[in-house]
Amino acid sequence: MHFIVHCLDHDGALVRRLANYEAHKAYLANAKVKSVISGPLISDDGETAIGSFFLVEADTREEVIEFNRNDPFNAAEVWQQVMIHAFLKRVDNRE
Repeated sequence: MHFIVHCLDHDGALVRRLANYEAHKAYLANAKVKSVISGPLISDDGETAIGSFFLVEADTREEVIEFNRNDPFNAAEVWQQVMIHAFLKRVDNRE
């Protein structure tokens, strides 16, 4: 099953985000939950990270909650708000 994880950063979290980026990447590479697509949400300047987006595959919502809870960005209090929703893919135009 697919899930969307939409995270918005705390104001001023960029320093914590950058300090924990390598640990975050390593965590994603070895997580039980499979990331299909992920990356930072950015401000209108096209560069500054303001959050995170994940399209993941997991058996249950609880697995996704645990996946997010154990992310180094969560431990570093990068994210102010996290929303997790089941997602039913209807169209995929990627080649």
